[in-house]
Amino acid sequence: MMELPPFRLERFFAAREFVAPFNLCASDVESMSIGDLLQLEEGAEEKYKNHWLGYTETLGAPGLRVEIAKLYTKISADQVLVEAGGEEVIFTFMNAVLRPGDHVIVHYPCYQSLHQIASGIGCEVTRWEARAESSWKLDLDFLRNAIKESTRLVVINVPHNPTGFQMTQTEWREFIEIASARELLVYSDEAYRGSEYEDVDRLPAACDLYEGASSLGLMSKGYGLPGLRLGWLATRNADILAKISRFKDYTTICSSAPSEFLAELALRHGEQLLERGREIVTANLELLRSFFARHTDCFRWVPPLASPVTFPTLTDGKDVDSFCADLLEAEGVLLLPGTVFSETSHEFRMGMGRRNMPEALTRFEQFLAR
Repeated sequence: MMELPPFRLERFFAAREFVAPFNLCASDVESMSIGDLLQLEEGAEEKYKNHWLGYTETLGAPGLRVEIAKLYTKISADQVLVEAGGEEVIFTFMNAVLRPGDHVIVHYPCYQSLHQIASGIGCEVTRWEARAESSWKLDLDFLRNAIKESTRLVVINVPHNPTGFQMTQTEWREFIEIASARELLVYSDEAYRGSEYEDVDRLPAACDLYEGASSLGLMSKGYGLPGLRLGWLATRNADILAKISRFKDYTTICSSAPSEFLAELALRHGEQLLERGREIVTANLELLRSFFARHTDCFRWVPPLASPVTFPTLTDGKDVDSFCADLLEAEGVLLLPGTVFSETSHEFRMGMGRRNMPEALTRFEQFLAR
């Protein structure tokens, strides 16, 4: 039986996310109503009302997979598997491809399931750790030296949650070359692909560059539609896709028909939705630049290079869990302590995807003044 400890981030949010007046640590951009989404396309509302509520295909609705495949250059619709959000993609992938004793190298800090599920399976996990003092940059020489005979998988997340780090095009291709030269599998968490501040910074999908790579995509983050609970895996590795499809028979079997309809609609207007989120994030990013410039005595901040999240360091010696708890109690502003990612963290995650961020920052500053 797989032994999994409590999911620290999810337990933290379960107790606070829906009662805090100001969520200043959300990982996604501001969402919208079903009505607003349907307004993107003439006739969509009537089609939605008449959409059939039967089972959908295990791989996902054909039209949705066609739209997803358009996000890649070498992926066809039959190389896409639609699942119930990113968590199911991670869970089914890890269980389908890993066995006890496999060695897995994981970009760290990270969303807990990216390393915890492999550990629960019985794999040896090496943390490929990024550090604030290195501007969260990944050390490719560390990766080269960490690979051993039993290494089966490398897990990477760029743009990165929680730091907002983004590799350069050169670094990204060098990473792919390292993995492909040793014929390692790559799990590339690309939840924030498309949320770069400039289109020129968008990296090619790992699954387009290497047949041993699988790319995760989501409707949750840059598109701002987490309520659809819809994600996908894209890969040219037919064996992996088949194994995950069979494993999925024991989880959700298929996705929600209304969610698939709405996701397909959203992706037909995907660039419009991404630009909407980018406008919110970049405006808030400018507010953060001024905020952290005023508070260099309290924080060390590495500005993010992509995504709606950033990971400042608390430098005044105060415990980060207590700091976040005090801010929430005093001002109703929710920050995510870095201890949900790493027990020794002095960082906290901030999210820049909400339109009420100016008021949240004002309250944060009032708290600091006291």
